Amino acid sequence: MSKRLQVILDDPEYRDLQRAARARRMSIAQWVREALAFAHQRQSTLSIEQKLEALNRASKYELPIGDVEQLLTEIERGYLSSSEE
Repeated sequence: MSKRLQVILDDPEYRDLQRAARARRMSIAQWVREALAFAHQRQSTLSIEQKLEALNRASKYELPIGDVEQLLTEIERGYLSSSEE
């Protein structure tokens, strides 16, 4: 189902949108839909970028960890002990 969205703009803002839409040979409504889709996509992507940056920063530390098999065993042991409680 489609929904209607109303946005109130000042005359200068509206003219800017009108020029931007005209430059791309599209209606203002189509230009706004594309701008909203782009903003939504960028917002979702930012979260991934932030996570990658955190991993990047954390990987610079030399932390004491065991080998993969030891880590998996400890994780499994933790899951099993919490499910027994």
